[in-house]
Amino acid sequence: MNSLQLLGCDKKYDEADIVVFGAPYDGTTSFKPGTRFAPNAIRLDSDAIETYSPYQDKDLEDMKITDIGDIELSYGEKKQVLDEIYTATKNILNDKKIPFMIGGEHLVTYPAFKAVFEKYPECQVIHFDAHTDLRQEFSGGIFSHASVIKRVHDLIGDNKIYQFGIRSGLKEEFEFAQEHNYIEKFSANSINNIIPSLQNKPLYITIDLDVLDPSIMPGTGTPEAGGLTFKELHDAILSLKGLNIVGADVVELSPEHDPSKSSNLVATKVIRELLMIIK
Repeated sequence: MNSLQLLGCDKKYDEADIVVFGAPYDGTTSFKPGTRFAPNAIRLDSDAIETYSPYQDKDLEDMKITDIGDIELSYGEKKQVLDEIYTATKNILNDKKIPFMIGGEHLVTYPAFKAVFEKYPECQVIHFDAHTDLRQEFSGGIFSHASVIKRVHDLIGDNKIYQFGIRSGLKEEFEFAQEHNYIEKFSANSINNIIPSLQNKPLYITIDLDVLDPSIMPGTGTPEAGGLTFKELHDAILSLKGLNIVGADVVELSPEHDPSKSSNLVATKVIRELLMIIK
């Protein structure tokens, strides 16, 4: 663990409803590494934005959120890392709190979601990303940032994953998504159409920041042209307000690839707005 905390997330653990934690892992990154540095880069630069959101007329200071720092991970031991993230998430859930994870690469979603799914077996998933992440395997392994949503699907089955902003992947991945998931390519314009089907169901939200266009989010390991604007992503996030959100994560910031640090601030603002719709 470390002493840095995300802006406004300074309540005592016992009184918190939402627990923020970092999963600084990038062991399967296939292009530009560096997402392990994201959680603390976000914490450090979060002082540059306000705790108050004029979009939602809410303030992080008024919410019961704690940031417990980063999980201590066994770098180089992928299975152990996944187990450590799973255990940390399960402990938070056992304490009757909502886990909110900051990655790290996208593979970290799998063990966190697995813990959530075990508690909420009817859980649905909202997935914002540039990539399908539906490969059966990648580089000889089934656990990868390129296969994470396929592993989630293995857990929960058909018609429970809703994918938005997707614009990159194998033809077979898109065919799988069309048959087994809900997918909107290139945008998130239809998100309001699915809200009625999510009412009263547990919901997990995972945001891969490369869903944003590289002109907005250059600091990511796999930038993909043609992405969402911040406003488009933000509007989609706000449309989920009031749903039964039982877990969430924001992943794939790679801060070393944006010397301006503007990507860090975009990530922090996404996190602020997402935290505020949970409670």
